[in-house]
Amino acid sequence: MSLSLTHALTDAELDRLEDFLYSDAVSEDSLDLIGVHGLFSALNISPKACPEAERLELIFDGTPKWASEQEEAELTTLLQRYYTQIGGDLYSDQPLELPCDLTLEPEQDEDISSLSWWAQAFMEGVFTNEEDWFNPGTEEDVAEMLLPIMVASDLFDESDILAIRKNSELSQQMCQEIPDLLVDLYLYFHSPEK
Repeated sequence: MSLSLTHALTDAELDRLEDFLYSDAVSEDSLDLIGVHGLFSALNISPKACPEAERLELIFDGTPKWASEQEEAELTTLLQRYYTQIGGDLYSDQPLELPCDLTLEPEQDEDISSLSWWAQAFMEGVFTNEEDWFNPGTEEDVAEMLLPIMVASDLFDESDILAIRKNSELSQQMCQEIPDLLVDLYLYFHSPEK
């Protein structure tokens, strides 16, 4: 049985996590489940491991108001399993199934698309260890692979990225490439030759 399957969260466990992330127990700036997936994707791909305490800080933007030690243990265990599940999926060389549609069209009543929110959280994971992602000699390769995620994130105002976003056909094509690019990035940093 694969690592990702042994740690896979059930729908009920994902709902439990999502409910907590939307609760008053966490900061208004905490990530939602789509954001957690984006962040965990980046942190699993990163050439440098991120300690669990730092991952939790990035998710919650501080310390949640835990109702009890049991709740803290339950939720942090679910998040650790989710992190391991995503890592297992990447390790198995399978394109990740993102928890959102691969489009930049916002849902009704939303300012940005779910994919943009996912991509912003992914880039937050990149920024935490930026010097390890962009080493001299690998910088161009990594930037090229990250380009579709950078475009989707809407965090960058460089003219070439803005031009791609204005071209809806090209930006949509790039969005469709993201699951495969995640595997490419993972292998780039973690293949045996590295």
